[in-house]
Amino acid sequence: METSIAESFENGTVFITGSTGFLGKMLTEKLLRSCPVDSIAILVRSKKGLSASQRVKEIYKQSLFDRLRNEKPDFMESIKVIDGHLEESSMGLSSSDREWLIENVNFVFHCAATIKFNEPLELASKINIQGTEHVMTLASQMKNLKGFVHVSTAYSHCPRSEIREEFYQVPITAKELKNRFVDKELNTNISQDWPNTYTFTKAITENMILTNGNHLPISIFRPSIIGCTKSEPEPGWLENMNGPTGLVTGVMVGFLRTVPNIGSNITDIIPADYTVNALISVMWDTVNRHKQSNGVSFEEPKIYNYVSCVESPLTWGRYIREMHDQYYVAPPLQSMWYGFYIFYTNLIIGSILRFFLHRIPGAFMDLMLILCGKSPKMLRMYKKTENMIDLLYDFATKQWTFDNSNSRELWSSLSKDDREMFQFSLEDFDWKSYIKSYYYGIRRHILHEDLNNVEKASSKNQMLLWLHQACMVLIVYILLQLCWILITFLF
Repeated sequence: METSIAESFENGTVFITGSTGFLGKMLTEKLLRSCPVDSIAILVRSKKGLSASQRVKEIYKQSLFDRLRNEKPDFMESIKVIDGHLEESSMGLSSSDREWLIENVNFVFHCAATIKFNEPLELASKINIQGTEHVMTLASQMKNLKGFVHVSTAYSHCPRSEIREEFYQVPITAKELKNRFVDKELNTNISQDWPNTYTFTKAITENMILTNGNHLPISIFRPSIIGCTKSEPEPGWLENMNGPTGLVTGVMVGFLRTVPNIGSNITDIIPADYTVNALISVMWDTVNRHKQSNGVSFEEPKIYNYVSCVESPLTWGRYIREMHDQYYVAPPLQSMWYGFYIFYTNLIIGSILRFFLHRIPGAFMDLMLILCGKSPKMLRMYKKTENMIDLLYDFATKQWTFDNSNSRELWSSLSKDDREMFQFSLEDFDWKSYIKSYYYGIRRHILHEDLNNVEKASSKNQMLLWLHQACMVLIVYILLQLCWILITFLF
């Protein structure tokens, strides 16, 4: 009889890279709360004058760990901080830490990556490709390794219209790419089919795992767009402005007033807690498959696409519309303008709308800041935000067909108890309640506002609406006057 998911981690030691990132923190929290692990080793680097241990202390003060703190007050005793850097060939590990990892680790979750779409290719390669190679080299030396799961992305092969749970050819291998950096002979067109260096380096990494990973009990996990949590450890938890969160937040506070017309397209959002549950389940499946093979290497690692569009498709239009429904109920207090937006399809029209709806108001507000003796910032903020939207444009306007047979098969293999503890199926998913949680999650965790200010915020929003309407009337009046002057001049 197969052991349950939680039981498979009993008295085990887990090694997590990327533990300070969104997914890594949630994975650590869930493992400590739901699985009887002996310890979790997390790879953390010193940063901004803080040591690895100091950074970890600050991170685990976050509200994400409140439930864990209540249920297991001494959870920090199960965490071992490993000071290291993925980019270095030795990962910057001390000899004692390296030896400890080799002797003790049973499970490796490799979540670390640079997710910046505009990261220079050489740096993205060092972190995403070579960093993975370094972790695999270390894992190959671990004496009691049971499973290794590499976190990729569902969009690693985004130049394709259909993405199945399989490996695809890439224009260059990891070794060839590294040699070109060394020889300074990199062809800038090498990644031209990919919209950014993030997805390109993830594709190269997968190819490297296929080539070098057969001796490891390894699988590849490909999540799509990770949103806020559905229920664990609390509904609506999130911590950054990545992806659609930044777009919605900008519209909510009246900062963004024109956005690409993406309403009819499918958005492949997946809840963060479901994603972690799927990731842990993939590790369980990987361990079991390796155990059943009696240590014989797999022909190739198994890939799991974790997406929502197959079982429960959600359109961008519904996502934005239902977010806006919540906006009418509880607008943010710190809104700078009434929340409205104009869609554009043509990029030239989009540039014109940006000029009138973003740049002109931004320049006016910067002038006001200068007159008040403060540093101008609005035009700079608009430039940064619009660059982010442009980087996401391909993912918002292009449609993919995904296959997730392995993920669905994995779900069907779970016991009833495991399905309850590690829920990740998106069949018949309640998007309405999720989007509501998403809105209030942004309000609480991004804008740092609670529900006590709703009355005051609604009153302010009403005044902003009146001001918005007055401006619209004024603009229409000015346009009519200009048309009248033009007609008089011509005739």
